[in-house]
Amino acid sequence: MLDVHRLRIFRSVVASGSVQAAAANLGYTPSAVSQHLTALQRETGLALLVRAGRGLTPTAAGHALAAEADRVLARLGAAESLVADLRAGRTGALSIAYFASVGAAWMPLVVRRVLTELPGVRLDLELREHIPDSREERADVQVVVAGTAFDPGSGFTAHHLLDDPYVAVLPAGHRLAGQEEVDLADLADERWVDNDFARGWCRANLIEACTAAGFSPAFRVEAHDYPTAVAFVAAGIGLTVLPTLGAAHLPHGVSRVRVVRPTPVRSIHVVVHDAIAHTPAARTTLAALREAAGSANER
Repeated sequence: MLDVHRLRIFRSVVASGSVQAAAANLGYTPSAVSQHLTALQRETGLALLVRAGRGLTPTAAGHALAAEADRVLARLGAAESLVADLRAGRTGALSIAYFASVGAAWMPLVVRRVLTELPGVRLDLELREHIPDSREERADVQVVVAGTAFDPGSGFTAHHLLDDPYVAVLPAGHRLAGQEEVDLADLADERWVDNDFARGWCRANLIEACTAAGFSPAFRVEAHDYPTAVAFVAAGIGLTVLPTLGAAHLPHGVSRVRVVRPTPVRSIHVVVHDAIAHTPAARTTLAALREAAGSANER
């Protein structure tokens, strides 16, 4: 079994480029660092470092071990944080991942409720558009966009929160402004502003709806997110079509109109790790997200 302490020292040498620098950073003597490196190479049976001028550089095996050490030490750091939370009597930590439009519309209220009801909990928030393939990299709770037949994978449970229909966001004075709804096909010849740099599920859903309406939108401007696309609309450059949640806060003069025949709709789910689903932090977060989704549905 590899010695974690030696992995830390090895990783410091790789990062600093020499035994002397690593020793200074760690508060050890150079001879102690060298002894740990020798022992690690003996344990692994690998040449991990080679001389490079006055310093050291990792071999191919050293690079691979350093990358794996980063992951091991990160997980160990998380475990140490958990132990610190338990010793301090805190209710633990919860990691939450979410996509951008939910972050702006829901997360401040969700976080406020969790911290109000559970002031000892530590929340680790991350903006993330996709679910990682690796289980170890997944958050305890993640808000995602997915289809109705969404499978979150073994060990995780998905809870449907909201069906979010798309709307057309129009500049002031547009011929369709003020209408309650507009056929998607009526937008075929308009100047379109794209709003999804990631080319993810939301954009694919929109393109599929446009195809069903008999056209492919001609994007004049490629924007990377909803607020930027809306800013282009406000400048009179064109229109953009996006989920209602992304059009919750529009600048003066910009209006939104429901899109029909067909209406693109994205489904929003929250995926909860089964191992922590029973904890107060996870239950409170899920309840707060359901409340936020319910409020959005009423608007």
